[in-house]
Amino acid sequence: QVQFVESGGGLVQAGGSLRVSCAASGFAFGFATMGWYRQAPGKQRELVASMTRDGISNYADSTKDRFTISKDNDKRTLALQMNNLTPEDTAVYYCNTVPVVFSVRTWGQGTQVTVSS
Repeated sequence: QVQFVESGGGLVQAGGSLRVSCAASGFAFGFATMGWYRQAPGKQRELVASMTRDGISNYADSTKDRFTISKDNDKRTLALQMNNLTPEDTAVYYCNTVPVVFSVRTWGQGTQVTVSS
């Protein structure tokens, strides 16, 4: 079955860096456009970065030039390197396809990223 397992979050001071990872299974990962989403308390989930099957990346304006997405089709993993973090980046980070094509039940548990000022 489709599964996403996120890891690597934590607590970091403003200006610091973190790398989060996602292991995906149960679908044709190599052919999928994949993305990182985040949800902050009281806010809607938003897409912050994506990468197509051809390796083309796109970023939200708020993360451009600070975040870098990478996709390893052989290992079926997705990663997000986050630099120069700010408190506004505090959220639970999830990976999924772009657009989301699977049941809402397939969302992973996410990984918490907390940035202190």
